[in-house]
Amino acid sequence: MTKKARLFLGFVFIVNLISVKAFSQDGLSISIVDAAEKLNAQLVYEPLSKTVMLTKNNHSLQFRAEEKIMLVDYKTVVEIEPPQLIRGTVYVSSSLVRTATDIFTVKNPVGHYKIGAILIDPGHGGKDAGAIGKHTVNKKKVEYYEKDINLRTSQMLYDKLRAEYPDKFIKMTRTSDIYLSLEQRVEIADSIPLEDEEAILYISIHVNSAFDKKATGFEVWYLSQGYRRKLLDEDDVGDEEHLLPILNSMLEEEFTNESIMIAKFILDGMDAQVSGQSPNRGMKEEEWFVVRNANMPSVLVELGFISNKEEAQLLGDDKYLDKLATGIHNGLVSFITLFEKSVAPGGMAE
Repeated sequence: MTKKARLFLGFVFIVNLISVKAFSQDGLSISIVDAAEKLNAQLVYEPLSKTVMLTKNNHSLQFRAEEKIMLVDYKTVVEIEPPQLIRGTVYVSSSLVRTATDIFTVKNPVGHYKIGAILIDPGHGGKDAGAIGKHTVNKKKVEYYEKDINLRTSQMLYDKLRAEYPDKFIKMTRTSDIYLSLEQRVEIADSIPLEDEEAILYISIHVNSAFDKKATGFEVWYLSQGYRRKLLDEDDVGDEEHLLPILNSMLEEEFTNESIMIAKFILDGMDAQVSGQSPNRGMKEEEWFVVRNANMPSVLVELGFISNKEEAQLLGDDKYLDKLATGIHNGLVSFITLFEKSVAPGGMAE
C-alpha cells in the first residue's frame, strides 16, 4: 500500500491482507502458556480484550480468543480455528503451533522501529485562557492563566527534547499565545511526515482546576479503554470488509496499552522531580478530544491544580515548571530508550 503508516511498538496501522490461510480442524490441544514455552517465544496476554501476542525472531503473531483471524507481522491476516477461553485460559489448536513454528524458524530481517517525531501540545491559548486561578498572595490579588503555564512548560520540554534528540522532529502545536481549535491540533499531529518504521508521540500539556480548593497533584490521562476509534477503513482491507471491526479493535487495543506505558513513564519522571511538593494522582482514563482523535498514541498531562493557592504559586514559578518539564522529559527518554533499543518489529528483542 502507498498510504503512510503510523507505527507504534511495532504495530503498523495499515494492514495488508496479503494472504488467507486455513488451519486444519484438529481440535484445541494446548494452552497459550504451554504453546509459548514449546515455541520458546515471548507471550503477552491481555485478559480484558482476550488478546494474545507471541513474538520471536522479530516475528509477531496476534490473535484473540474466539476470533477466527490472526495478524502475522502486523501485515498479513490469516484465518485460524478460533482459540477457546476455558476457565480463564486460552487454548489454541496444534495446527496454530505448527504454523507458528514455521514462521518463527526464519528470522525477520526488518530493522528496528524508532521514534521519528514528538509533538508537544500546549493546551488552550489566545482567546481560550483555560483555567484561571485567582488568589491573594502577600495581600495582592494575583491571577494565574493555564494557557501561559502550559506554554512555558511546553517550551521548556521542547528545549530539553531538542537537546536530547537533535535527529528527531520535535514540534509544538503553538509557540505563542494564539488560539487553536481542537481539530486544528489533531490536524497538525496527523500531518507530520514520518519515514518508514518511524513512530510519533503526542503529549498534550494542561493544568487542572477543581471546586475543592484543597485538591492538588499531577496526573496523566490516556484514552478510555471503553472507547473505540476507526483506525482502518474499507480501502485498507480490500475485499475483506468483514474483518474490519476485528482489525480496528485489535489496533485500538495496541494504542491503549502503549499509551498507558507512556503515561506510567511520565508519571514516574514527574514524581522523581516534585514528589515532596505535589502528590502523584496517578493515571486516569478519559475520552479527551485530542487524545481520542489523534491517530497515534497520545497522553494528556495535568501539571497541577491552579485552583489551589499553594500549588498555583508553584505553577507560577519557572523553576518549578522546569522540574515538571524535566520529569516529563526523563519519562519520555526512558520510554524511547525502551522502544528503540529493546523493541524490534514483533516485540522485545531477545
